[in-house]
Amino acid sequence: MDVMGDKATLLETGRFVQPADREDPGAAAEEMRHRLAAEAGDVDAMSVLGSLLLRRGDLDGAESLLRAATAEGDRAAANNLGVLLHQRGYADEAAGWWRVAAVAGSAAAAHALGRHHRERGDEPAAEYWLRQSAEQGHTLGAYALADLLEHRGDVGAGRWLRAAAERGHREAAYRLARALDRCATTDRPDRTERTAAAPRRRTDPTERADRAGDAARTPADEAEQWYRQAAAKGHRRAALHLGAILERRGELKEAGRWYLNSAKDGEARAACALGFLLRDAGDEESAAVWWLKAAQDGDGNAANALGALHAERGETQTAERWYRAAMDAGDVNGAYNLGLLCAEQGRTAHADQWYRRAAYAGHREAANALAVLLLQGGDAAGAEPWFSKAAEAGSVDAAFNLGILYASRGDEAAALRWYERAAAAGHTDAALQVGTARLREGDEQEAERHLRCAAGGGSAEAAYRLGTLLDARRPPAEAPVLGEPAAAKTECEEWYERAAEMGHRRAQVRVGMLASARGDVVEAARWYRKAAEAGSSNGAFNLGLLLAREGSEPEAALWWTRAADAGHGRAALRLALLYARRGQLAQGQRWASRAVDLGPAEVAERAGRLREALRQELTA
Repeated sequence: MDVMGDKATLLETGRFVQPADREDPGAAAEEMRHRLAAEAGDVDAMSVLGSLLLRRGDLDGAESLLRAATAEGDRAAANNLGVLLHQRGYADEAAGWWRVAAVAGSAAAAHALGRHHRERGDEPAAEYWLRQSAEQGHTLGAYALADLLEHRGDVGAGRWLRAAAERGHREAAYRLARALDRCATTDRPDRTERTAAAPRRRTDPTERADRAGDAARTPADEAEQWYRQAAAKGHRRAALHLGAILERRGELKEAGRWYLNSAKDGEARAACALGFLLRDAGDEESAAVWWLKAAQDGDGNAANALGALHAERGETQTAERWYRAAMDAGDVNGAYNLGLLCAEQGRTAHADQWYRRAAYAGHREAANALAVLLLQGGDAAGAEPWFSKAAEAGSVDAAFNLGILYASRGDEAAALRWYERAAAAGHTDAALQVGTARLREGDEQEAERHLRCAAGGGSAEAAYRLGTLLDARRPPAEAPVLGEPAAAKTECEEWYERAAEMGHRRAQVRVGMLASARGDVVEAARWYRKAAEAGSSNGAFNLGLLLAREGSEPEAALWWTRAADAGHGRAALRLALLYARRGQLAQGQRWASRAVDLGPAEVAERAGRLREALRQELTA
């Protein structure tokens, strides 16, 4: 008597099974057997045949059979009669029959009755009947009870959500995964989210007890498991989140498969994510196809991606159209990107308009860009509040720009506060500024810490300054002993070299000097030449010294000339001495005069004596 009713979960989706185009001969024979038994008065056959006709959509044929079976006390028939009446629009009468079946022990009827009471706003009655259903092991009852309790903020929701998920309910699996995901996010205080952090989920004691035996598994691991279960059952949002987890972990191939499944099921965000995955793999054409699909389905992020793609190709009109589509989809990045596009084209007034639109909507980088635009136009007073708004909203660039603004006004204390704020968020140039300020104050420990951060972030200047700081601390190098292996490079040399490789001219000169001190003339010449060719007068002067020692005075003279023309007094003095030795006294006197003008003081003094001697020689 119970079997048919508990198997006939016709309210699972709210849609009823329609008859197939072709009847199965075996099913037709089975139906005929039940019909003959029903006509002979078999109550079980009446119930089964009534449910078959109900599933087929033959409500008239099903009703009489179900009423007859219900009158004989069949609870499955009572449940299905409730379904039939609900479908006809007689909700109250349906609830009456569900109550009959539920009292008789039908978990499906208790679930249906609980949903009926919730739709009517009677939550206590809804909870009572849904709990009856859930405690009998009914999957839909467990899920509906979890939904009701979660709506009320009851900590017991987690237990029933998990129960439904464990029984194969895909939406329950997805929602359980989302809850665990939020828990994992809030449990990682160092994780930076682009959006506001979700509130910490309250966990009921039963759920904690269920997980106590598996302490090694993190909420993130369990979330992935439930996402995978829901995605395997065709849940498109679960497939999207699973793809995102796999992408963050670097498992791009599997991530792409889940994004593809989700996108094919109509999830625009998955289509957008798949587009980015393909773009990163170098397949821009396929990426554009998926972005187009997502954008047409209203995904603003995909519209922005299409805009950027066309902008990179120089198709500015098409790019602008997609940025506008992103705005229409509610994505404020569209206005910001329009501002960038207009700024690149020199359309300052339009850029101002779009930046303002995005900034007023809370886009912090748009506020920073607007402030930069105003500052470039000479409106420092108008720029400052936008810099402040962006910085307070978390824009690291805006905090750094505020530091520059205050420094330009001579307010070093305020500038340093903003530099420190930007540096704390990882801004390389801000860390350099803080390190430099601490060096001026004599706080070498803090200076070193910030310079290391900036140098590690790729700042050549910071790497050079860190090298000089460490260089000043090391003891004087002893002369190498013949036959002994060369000493390993010190840390300061490594930082000098890192800066030199990034094109820092003073670092290149310093690396050359250290190589020369080790006796490595070839390495020294290489770094001096790099610095000199990049415009370093010191590099040119030192290269000249090296060449002169190696006997290449003509080439040395060329580099000294370049250095002297750039204002290097010692190079001018070297040229004066060179020409004097050669007997070219007028040339020597000219370069000596140049050295006097360039200095520094000791060079000017020596050059002055040489110039006077040459003058006397020329007038003798």
